[in-house]
Amino acid sequence: MNKKLDTPEVRHLFEGMQQLRGTEEYFRFFEDVCTINELLAIAQRYEVAKLLREGKTYIDIAKCTGASTATISRVNRSLNYGEDGYRLAFERLEKKGQ
Repeated sequence: MNKKLDTPEVRHLFEGMQQLRGTEEYFRFFEDVCTINELLAIAQRYEVAKLLREGKTYIDIAKCTGASTATISRVNRSLNYGEDGYRLAFERLEKKGQ
């Protein structure tokens, strides 16, 4: 974990998020916390990560998501050298059959 992120404020945010139940509550929370563009950017990066895990090319991902190659590269770096957050989320979704 990046020590710069481990602040009381970030921990408080994550503890609050853990209290949310279901997709509708997540929608309400993130609409309050993020701008529309911020939330769409996060969703785009998540989709890029999914497509990279599926073995899609940068060109195909850019066409499909509208993400720049810089964004795709950044997400790819996170997949390969990050904290495995994407992997954890995707594996849990796969176990649920989603």
